[in-house]
Amino acid sequence: MLTAANLVFRVGERNLVDNVSATFEPGKIHLIIGPNGAGKSTLVKLLARLLPPTSGTITYGPADVSKFKDRELARHRAVLSQAVEVAFSMPVEELVMMGRYPHFTGRPGPQDEKIAQEMARFFDLGEMVNRDYGTLSGGEKQRVHFARVLAQIWRSEKASANPPTGSTPGIANRYLFLDEPLTFLDIGHQIDFMKKLRQLADQPDVVIVGVVHDLNLAAKFADRLMLMHRGRVLADGNIHEVLTAENLDLAFGVKPVLLTNTSTGESHLAFE
Repeated sequence: MLTAANLVFRVGERNLVDNVSATFEPGKIHLIIGPNGAGKSTLVKLLARLLPPTSGTITYGPADVSKFKDRELARHRAVLSQAVEVAFSMPVEELVMMGRYPHFTGRPGPQDEKIAQEMARFFDLGEMVNRDYGTLSGGEKQRVHFARVLAQIWRSEKASANPPTGSTPGIANRYLFLDEPLTFLDIGHQIDFMKKLRQLADQPDVVIVGVVHDLNLAAKFADRLMLMHRGRVLADGNIHEVLTAENLDLAFGVKPVLLTNTSTGESHLAFE
């Protein structure tokens, strides 16, 4: 469980995040939507402890996230930002292995090697693992970073049910934060990634919080949506509670209609 209480993040005289409180449960995909400048990315950075809040608290389980040691937190919390730069040349397989750095000192062990290989297969990297990262397209690079980030918190089903002895209280769960992860991907790979995210969310110890811009992908895959506007939470709940014409008109200035397929139960938005 992840809980945010009365979060504020202030820059100068402006609150980029303004008194946000929310609870994010494991086993679900939580997606944050909203117009540019709504505070979505800032909120994710606060929840992931990449930024310290001006005021308010964030807890992982029963413990304040500010109390966790960096290395222990990195074994359980992974973050994929919208723009990831690698300033030097390196093989793709080594970049994927970077996700395992919090779990070993010196050289990776057999489990680290196994997980890195599993993630490369999971994201269909194929022959890319033998290439130099700098030769990849933007979409290919993003898939490599998916593999790296998930390698950081990946563990077997048995290990998920029995967290490591001596873990800091509150980090029995795993936490994945995604800030506009679909950037650079074509529509096929966007849907493929969201389906893979669903597989991860099916594990009951994983808390997933992400920011997306595509409202139809949000409607298709989110278990819970949070709509932000001017640093505040405008709506929070299921897609039918959040994706209303009134809410989206206020946030985006558009007038949509939420259409639901009676056969599949899936919904998508149509715009005037």
